[in-house]
Amino acid sequence: MVRQWRYLVNDFLRGRDVLKRALVLIDARHGVKDVDREIMDMLDKAAVSYRLVLTKADKIKATDLATVTDATAGEARKRPAAHPDIIATSSEKGMGLPELRAAVIEAIG
Repeated sequence: MVRQWRYLVNDFLRGRDVLKRALVLIDARHGVKDVDREIMDMLDKAAVSYRLVLTKADKIKATDLATVTDATAGEARKRPAAHPDIIATSSEKGMGLPELRAAVIEAIG
């Protein structure tokens, strides 16, 4: 089932010329996990530009968020299709949402 899902996603991504950029949501409390890397691998192979977005950034200390952000930026630098800037967000506090909206508008512009 997982293999079929991957083929379906890859076919979808490769056939979408109008897809400007995907957003990969990563829980800031945990940082980049293997499942996130798998998604990034699929996007890299499909040559789909993507941006890494940390979610739930209000749930960890500022120093921990800085560490997670730096580590996530390091992951992005290793990948050909990843946008270099990381956006940390919190839906509860509204943190990073204006930056995320601006990034979406920039990508479609």
